[in-house]
Amino acid sequence: MGYTVGQVAGFAGVTVRTLHHYDEIGLLAPSTRSRAGHRRYADADLDRLQRILFYRELGFPLDEVAALLDDPDADPRAHLRRQHGVLTARVDRLQAMVAAVERAMEARTLGIDLTPEEKFKVFGDHDPDAHAAEVERRWGQTEAYARSRRRTAAYTKEDWSRIKEEEEADWERRTAAVLRAGQPAGSPAAMDLAEEHRQRICRWYYDCPYETHTALGEMYVTDPRFTATYEAVAPGLAGYLRDAIVANAERHGGDGGRESA
Repeated sequence: MGYTVGQVAGFAGVTVRTLHHYDEIGLLAPSTRSRAGHRRYADADLDRLQRILFYRELGFPLDEVAALLDDPDADPRAHLRRQHGVLTARVDRLQAMVAAVERAMEARTLGIDLTPEEKFKVFGDHDPDAHAAEVERRWGQTEAYARSRRRTAAYTKEDWSRIKEEEEADWERRTAAVLRAGQPAGSPAAMDLAEEHRQRICRWYYDCPYETHTALGEMYVTDPRFTATYEAVAPGLAGYLRDAIVANAERHGGDGGRESA
């Protein structure tokens, strides 16, 4: 007679509603139905459900799962080998992350400041010291820089994540929109965004007077690393931001933009 939908839901740790949805979209149709029309699942159906849940756990969308399972050139062993490879890579990544977090915990306990390389391991593709590295080269001997290092050393991963989200999801999006709208770099909208950029550096990293901000803007177009970062958001954004920063500095400081916030 096979297994009822309730039994299968219990075996697999999913809801009955999920199984109904899989049936409706053709991803997992029960092999038979009872005389009363109730779903009945065979052992082969359970095997397919197991593969579905494997792929879902690995982050595959349902349409890709269906394509993988219905590939006529793939057999169950091929699916298992693919899943084993992906899971092994994920385990390796998680083990590296665990080690990085443990190093961060130990460093915080001992009062040791993490290096940029160590932070990079914790935060993935986001380098929280991207701007500060160049600032250290230029102004590393100043008291303002020393204060900034003490400030960022106390930041948690949640702090860095919030900084990244604030920049990427909000400020970058709005700045790219102003650029695409054709507003000049010297327009009030562009200069206001440049000022917001400066204020965020002051809030999160270090004191950034207009002279320093102008130097950073120049770095965005002369250092390929920073240029690539902004160009990936919107073509032309690096130069546009530099020009908006210069215009904003002139607006606030006149000769060279030397006023501080």
